[in-house]
This record gives sequence, structure tokens and C-alpha cells, in this order.
Amino acid sequence: MPLPDPMILPSRRGCPFDPPEEYARLREERPMSRLRLPGGRVGWLVTRYEDARAALADPRTSPPLIQVTPATELPLPDDELAVPPGVFSAMDPPEQSRYRRLVSRYFTRKRCREITPRLEQIIDEQLTAMIGHGSPVDLVEWFSQPIPTLVITEMLGIPAGQRSDYQRWIIAMLSLDTEPEPLRVARDGLYGGLAELVRARRLEPGEDILSDLLHGDTPLKDDEVVGIGALLLIAGLETTANMLGLGAFALLQNPAQADALRADEALLDDAVEELLRYLTIVQFGLTRTARADLEIAGQTVRAGETLIVSLAAANRDPQVYPDPDRLDLLRDQAPHLAFGHGIHQCLGAQLARVEMKLAFRALLTRLPGLRLAVPADQVRTAAEDKVFYGVHELPVAW
Repeated sequence: MPLPDPMILPSRRGCPFDPPEEYARLREERPMSRLRLPGGRVGWLVTRYEDARAALADPRTSPPLIQVTPATELPLPDDELAVPPGVFSAMDPPEQSRYRRLVSRYFTRKRCREITPRLEQIIDEQLTAMIGHGSPVDLVEWFSQPIPTLVITEMLGIPAGQRSDYQRWIIAMLSLDTEPEPLRVARDGLYGGLAELVRARRLEPGEDILSDLLHGDTPLKDDEVVGIGALLLIAGLETTANMLGLGAFALLQNPAQADALRADEALLDDAVEELLRYLTIVQFGLTRTARADLEIAGQTVRAGETLIVSLAAANRDPQVYPDPDRLDLLRDQAPHLAFGHGIHQCLGAQLARVEMKLAFRALLTRLPGLRLAVPADQVRTAAEDKVFYGVHELPVAW
């Protein structure tokens, strides 16, 4: 039987908190769907939880440097872009393993516990400034964006006066609307700024990740540290910022569940996991390239073909999560895929969890009367114009 004609990657949402409705049908009828990629090539879309885990864990699949979005032009298999030094998210073992071992020590549970007092201080100061400004405000501008920016730039040793520049560059690079020239400026700013900072830390180290990578037990070259710094900024800034903004929106739309969190802080850990599952901000999925023939869900994927693993669809799989389209902060947790899976699972997952837990606790506790300042249907979401899904602004009052 011939395969159906390739489809276009779903992107239109009917509800601000749900992935495109088409995923539910595909998961039931065609869990491995032929997908027409930007540029005219054809690949596969993976929508079931079990298949997504299998694809991400299979050593015969490899992450390319460029992840697919509706506007992405992928290089041809025989002309793939070279991976910059240090950008281990696009590498395979053993290179990936070597870098990951060196960097993972900064994001362990123990390390997150050690820096928790500083995280709490950053969150408290940001909330105090926001409250001092007065209601109403844009929660994205005053809370969800600056907190992860301050955290990751401080960990990397980026001077305070330059942090807003890095935030602006990252936002531009992860926007699908950025024109080529502003995109070039943002990339040059990011890599140029980090290169200058790394040269300075080579001569005069500080107490930060970049200095440690340059002068530690296994010192790295300057260009490797620049690549790692760029990767950590891209992965650790906009992701958590979007989870904080979109998560706050979801809680404000579910006041009974927000009240339950205020009444019992012991629910916070499970609440963070449920928000991660329910919202899944990696909206277009993770891209993998088959390095050899393999089979998923009864379909043969040929070497060189592209897989798009939809985390959003997998995290709403009713075979794994009863009533998956309902936000339930009391849900018995099954492992979700919001951070990916396998050897390329998000390195900063534990830090993101701690930031979310502390930030939501402080927000709900200090502002019990927090509410939307506009009708919910006026909140502008990033359904088709950002790599990571979230809200552009979240006007709130109290």
C-alpha cells in the first residue's frame, strides 16, 4: 500500500495551552507520518510517547546542528553544517560525552541546592522591584524573562552591564521573524561577546563556569568554551523564561489549582512536572537524523532521513496520561519528555525545575490576588513565530 502524501508540520493551535489538534488524530491513526520539510525534502513525524522515547534513545539517530521549524531550511545530508567546537548538543559520542561530563557538574542536584539561596534572592529582588513599580505590569518583562537571564548569565560570569545585550541577542536568534541582517548581528554579538569575555577570563579568571572550563582540571580551548557558553545561554535563558510566563498564564486560568499550591507547598514538585508536561514549550519537536536504517512503529526509516519527534504530542498521549488534555497538578506523575530523552536530554533540567519551583512559590505567596489585566483571549502567544512556545506579554494586576 502506498504511503499517504507527506503532510506539513502542524503549528496552528485552537487553545493557548494545547498543541495543534491534528496531533491527536495523527497519534491515533498515523503515529509515524510522512512529513514535508521546509525546502521540499520528506521526513517523518513521530507523535506517540513510546515511539518518541525509542527514537530519542536510539544510538542510530543523531541531532543535527539545525532543528526543524516551519521556516527552517535544512542543509542536504551530504552538505551538513559543521558543528562549532563546544556545541555538544549537536554531537555524537564520544565527543558529546566528553563535553557533557565536563559541563554536567554545574547542573547537578547538589549544585542546585548550593545555589538555591542565591536563586531565592534573585527572585525576591525581582518581585520586590515589580511590586514597587505597581500594578499593572507585563509579567514577562518584570519576572519571567529577567529571572533566568540573571541566573544563567551570573553562572557564566557575564558582567551585569552586558546581560541585557545577551538576552536581546538570544531572543532575536530564537525568533522565527528575525530578518537575516538582524539575525547576523545577534549571532555576531553573542559569539563575539563571549569570545571577548573568554579572552579576559583566560588572563584573569573569576568564580564562574567559563573560568572553570578554561583553568580547571581538564582545561578547554577558547573556542570550545565560547561554544559551550553560547549553548548554555540559548538552552537556559528562553526555555525557562517561556515556562515561567506560560506557566503563570496557565495557573491564572486555573485559580483552584493555584490556590491549592498556595495552601500546600509540598505540591510544588509535582506541579512543576505537570506544567512541564502540559505546556511542553519545545513546540516543533526535536530533530534527529537516521545514521542507519531503523524501524519505529512498524515503519522503516532509511539512513539519512529526518525524524521530527513531537514532544508536545507525546506528552499528551492518552496511553500514558489519563485525561491528558487537562491540567492536573495532583496527577500521579509518569515520566514526561519535556526535557527530551536519552543521551541528549536537557543538561539544565534540574536547574530549570528549581527555578520554576522557587519562582512560582514566591509569585503565588507574595501576590495572592494576582490576576490577568486583560481578557485571556487578548494574551498574545508565540504559536508560529518563536522556536519555544510561550507568551509574548502577560499583563497582570493585583
